[in-house]
Amino acid sequence: MTWFPPVTDILPQDDADAVLVGRAWVPRAPGPAVVAVREGELQDLSATFPTMRDLTEQPDPAAAAAGASGPSLGSLETVWANTDTGRRDERLPWLLSPIDLQVIKAAGVTFPVSMIERIIEERARGEAATAENIRGTILEAIGGDIADLVPGSEAAARLKEVLLEAGMWSQYLEVGIGPDAEIFTKAPVLASVGPGADVGVLAESEWNNPEPEVVLVVSSAGAIVGATLGNDVNLRDIEGRSALLLGRAKDNNASASLGPFLRLFDSTFTLDHVRRETVSLTVTGEDGFRLEATSEMARISRDPADLVHQATGNHHAYPDGFVLYLGTMFAPTADRDVAGHGFTHHPGDVVRIASPGLGALSNRVQHSECLPPWEFGIGDLISNLAQRNLIGRMTQ
Repeated sequence: MTWFPPVTDILPQDDADAVLVGRAWVPRAPGPAVVAVREGELQDLSATFPTMRDLTEQPDPAAAAAGASGPSLGSLETVWANTDTGRRDERLPWLLSPIDLQVIKAAGVTFPVSMIERIIEERARGEAATAENIRGTILEAIGGDIADLVPGSEAAARLKEVLLEAGMWSQYLEVGIGPDAEIFTKAPVLASVGPGADVGVLAESEWNNPEPEVVLVVSSAGAIVGATLGNDVNLRDIEGRSALLLGRAKDNNASASLGPFLRLFDSTFTLDHVRRETVSLTVTGEDGFRLEATSEMARISRDPADLVHQATGNHHAYPDGFVLYLGTMFAPTADRDVAGHGFTHHPGDVVRIASPGLGALSNRVQHSECLPPWEFGIGDLISNLAQRNLIGRMTQ
């Protein structure tokens, strides 16, 4: 019995009105193609837009995608079914991560719940067993709900002074309520995995979790042109030992998933819709474990546009654009194996991240060391496009 969801599960509720684009591997090319979802079929737009970067750099990407045409790769249902590695026919197309040359960035500690959990990791030094006691101590020191606290405000500065006096200040509070956001590089260009793929956690990690997030698509000019869903997989024990281990905790084989498609902004879906999205998380284990949670983007402590402005501008340019994970609104703490030890992944867990406007991103968890290595890099993409005579069509 496969864990793979049906195609009806991956689309947004208003898919008939949505401009949905992604990428698929096309064996007959052979290579990756930019695709659009149209009336239940996938159209290959690579003759017009050889890369997703070319499409998202257009002045109006949604209009550009709507105006482009190309051959059909078959029904979305057929291509989606073939994305399941357990049933894949290598002669037929399958879905990939929806981005290519965009840099993969992430914002951290943007929701109060995730800020509290990062402080707990730091003080527990990666030991899950001590987390619950520390959680109570920190919440008592903070003095209640801080969901309405505006980072960088006078009220936030006063809270910082109180916590300093109490010996409770943390580097995570600094980025959680201070003026500067945490923005880091999540993964190398082309290293993300897409819908239906396995995501990876290191075998050595004994305390880890999914980080469901809304992800913005940003052009080289800093324009926010669309959104998708993402899993910013996190190893809590490793980051908890030291924030300087962030790279080891965050950047491993298949540790960044995106998809299922990019929804390009138009009159039916804008940044304001993103601000109002409700995101759900479901984790289903082979051991019968099940976790369900729901949260709202409205709880974010920094506006998505502010996070984009902190990531790019005169201080930092991205000539091929970037995607930005907006930070997780979930911190699973329910006990799974041992009372008081909280949640951690088991191999075989299925993680489903969904929202009404963006669809559902489902991935299965495995150890990074056991997954196929990341091999198709920038050099491979350029060579592939050259062999297909698509280089001359790339936008400048």
